[in-house]
Amino acid sequence: MTHIVTEACIKCKYTDCVDVCPVDCFREGPNMLVIDPDECIDCAVCIPECPVNAIYAEEDTPADQIHFIKLNVELSQKAGWKSITKRKPAPADADEWKDKTGKLALLER
Repeated sequence: MTHIVTEACIKCKYTDCVDVCPVDCFREGPNMLVIDPDECIDCAVCIPECPVNAIYAEEDTPADQIHFIKLNVELSQKAGWKSITKRKPAPADADEWKDKTGKLALLER
């Protein structure tokens, strides 16, 4: 099992989670983070750090977010989605997006 990042991260991209990850499994895209399942050790320390509750254990993923399991796999292997190990400032408009739903169409690959 692994952990995954879901839709809530899109256009928010808070990076609090990467500071606590002991294995550097987060990958950064243009407007979202994902978890590389080959690197994740299922420690769960990232879950409470996410201010938008975007991270779940794979088995606890809400039904409407299940497609993000495959999306994390795909995007974590995508060229250009590099490892992120240090916290960065969130996008200037992150707070405006944090409570919005239906953001999948806004995902930049």
